Amino acid sequence: MTPVSTAHPSTGSGCPEPVEGQEKKLAWFAWIAVCLIWGTTYLGIRISLETMPPMLMGGLRWTVAGGALAAYMWTRGEPLPRPSQWGAPLLLGFLMLVLGNGGVVWAELYVPSGLTAVVIASSPFWMAGVEALYRDSERLTWNTMLGFLVGFSGIVLLIWPELLHGGATGRSFVLGMVALQIACLGWAIGSSFSKRHGRQTNVFSATAAQMLAGGAMMLLIGTLRGEWGSLGFSARTTTAFVYLTTIGAIGGFVAYTYALRHLPVSLVSLYAYINPIIAVALGVAVLGEPFTPRMALAAALVFGGVAIVRRKGQTLRPLINRTMKSTIAMTRST
Repeated sequence: MTPVSTAHPSTGSGCPEPVEGQEKKLAWFAWIAVCLIWGTTYLGIRISLETMPPMLMGGLRWTVAGGALAAYMWTRGEPLPRPSQWGAPLLLGFLMLVLGNGGVVWAELYVPSGLTAVVIASSPFWMAGVEALYRDSERLTWNTMLGFLVGFSGIVLLIWPELLHGGATGRSFVLGMVALQIACLGWAIGSSFSKRHGRQTNVFSATAAQMLAGGAMMLLIGTLRGEWGSLGFSARTTTAFVYLTTIGAIGGFVAYTYALRHLPVSLVSLYAYINPIIAVALGVAVLGEPFTPRMALAAALVFGGVAIVRRKGQTLRPLINRTMKSTIAMTRST
């Protein structure tokens, strides 16, 4: 192991860097890892679905990943949470894995992988809306509302031809888009909950418990849907599945959880800018997926909406208060 320098990075003195500063640096590295890793998982999911049904694929992925991480933590003397502490892992497993990841996996049956990543880029809208419900967070602003309208106009542009032409393929595509929005909502609620709870628990043990809980629920859903009969493996899908289970699940999810605990939710959510660029490039290069000018315009609208949401602006509450005061004054004067 390379010795760690005792010099302060900015002053060159012998004073060690504060723990908070070290955690912040690690959090930034974790965020970069999330951007790169999750940008590639859309391609991995699409390839895995060639021989694996959606819920079983997701359930096996998260169960294997959670079991491996739990075993590793057990060897280090960090057991899983006690039975009385499984409330949060169960809730987060449902929100972030069953709804969040499960919605993405199911949608990729009908929506190209690159386009899926573009739609998931709207997750900051949902995060901003969910965060606005908490007293300790920023309120909705005019910028946020404008960003919602601009961003979702891009999503409408994506599904408009399918809405007009209809047919089984068109309906499946639209349902896939709806599933992606449900996935964004589940992920946003789970992220906000994770940000405010469980800070004192070991991040790796908590992540393992969440993976096991979400994976078990997805396996149950897959069983109820009768997916075991269509489960198969090929060299191509096995490679993709192993990547999703190791680097994509353990590496990406641990990095995301760590970044979420030490960086603002609004900042962490910006990974949604980077993922689509990687996913679209891989989808076109590896799978030959289409990316038309209409899709490019829709992506620009989604990204533009997210950029507007990220800007600071006047909150709605003071404006509403002033409007109410003006209305009361006018009523009294008449």
